[in-house]
Amino acid sequence: MNAIKIESNGENIEKSDWQEVVRRQVNSLHYGTVQIVVHDSQVTQIEKTERVRLDRPARPKNLADRKPGGV
Repeated sequence: MNAIKIESNGENIEKSDWQEVVRRQVNSLHYGTVQIVVHDSQVTQIEKTERVRLDRPARPKNLADRKPGGV
């Protein structure tokens, strides 16, 4: 992959494109994972898995309420 030059604290630093892609993927997630796949010491693939969290409904306070027939 190509490298891009960035400036940080007055220094020119080369940062590979894959690092920028990973940064964007991580910043776009609320819950999930970003995986980096390496082959022969080279990053070949970046995978993002996003999870959607849903609020759980309130549980009944009395366990008998959960049994069939309410007994």
